[in-house]
Amino acid sequence: MRPGLVVAPRRFLWPGAREPAMESGKDRYLRWSAGQPDIPIFSRGWWLDAVCDKGEWHVVLFEDGGRIVAALPFYLKRRGPFSIVTMPQLTPILGPFIAYPPGLSHAKRLSLEKRVLTDMIARLPPADHLVMACHSRLTNWLPFHWAGFSQSTAYTYTLDLTDLDGVFAGFQPEKKRSIRRAQERVQVGFGMDADGFWHFHRNVLRKRGRSISYPLALFRRVHAAVHAQGAGSVIHARDEKGCVLSALFTVWGPEGAYSLINATDPEFAHSGALALLVQESIRNAARQTRRFDFEGSMIEGVESVFRHFGGVQTPYFMLTCTASPLLRLRTAARSVLRLG
Repeated sequence: MRPGLVVAPRRFLWPGAREPAMESGKDRYLRWSAGQPDIPIFSRGWWLDAVCDKGEWHVVLFEDGGRIVAALPFYLKRRGPFSIVTMPQLTPILGPFIAYPPGLSHAKRLSLEKRVLTDMIARLPPADHLVMACHSRLTNWLPFHWAGFSQSTAYTYTLDLTDLDGVFAGFQPEKKRSIRRAQERVQVGFGMDADGFWHFHRNVLRKRGRSISYPLALFRRVHAAVHAQGAGSVIHARDEKGCVLSALFTVWGPEGAYSLINATDPEFAHSGALALLVQESIRNAARQTRRFDFEGSMIEGVESVFRHFGGVQTPYFMLTCTASPLLRLRTAARSVLRLG
């Protein structure tokens, strides 16, 4: 092999390869994950059943002495002629989870990660392309690098909800003024139904000349699953005429709460309604969990909004691997066009 030549892992290239028999491990994963409070809500079986087409998600398990130590749930789908391991809609993070033994030294932690991740990567099914957004608790992506993956860093903002007074004190002054202004003019309510939220989101996007990215049927499934699990809510703000100005869908699990979708009528963008909803969502989330994640955007204008709530900038990994020569060629062509 020529120095510097990167070859995609062979596991994605096996012609006619048979997908590993992972379905038998799904029930075991569900039982095991139920006892793991730190597993993100987006890796829970009920969430994946809701967001994956026909519930078609899979999981690779790593076991030591018959005991599950780690898991890698993933979503495999067809896109035209290509087989893709990708992120389900409305699922910002989905990747490996390791149940670390207590008292593990840093060196032993790294050794465990290398052994576990190397094994699970090798047992992923054949695919032409893979993309994975990992939880911020994964700080070591070297085994993916050694397997031929590429990595980029994204950022979110997080709040420690164990000190709620400190959280609110950390809001930037202009954010506090916006909240006080909104408190004088709007009413906050909970319990907006799935159809109401989706149509409101679609309508405010239309006013901005954009289209909604997720179908109503999907949001109905997610909303129903979250409601059944007691794992989230839609909070909204109305003016004195009863018109909805802003709405926010937040979900949570034992490991943290996530500001998943927000929508604000552009005619009331400066009303402070969304800032008030974020404050009330944080207050509500603190009754459920210990961490609030803004699911931050890499868009400059959106990032500044989240930053002004005083969150800690938190990096997480975006991992990709493209095995298909055709897809690699298409990606390279797009890069050239952007440079041109």
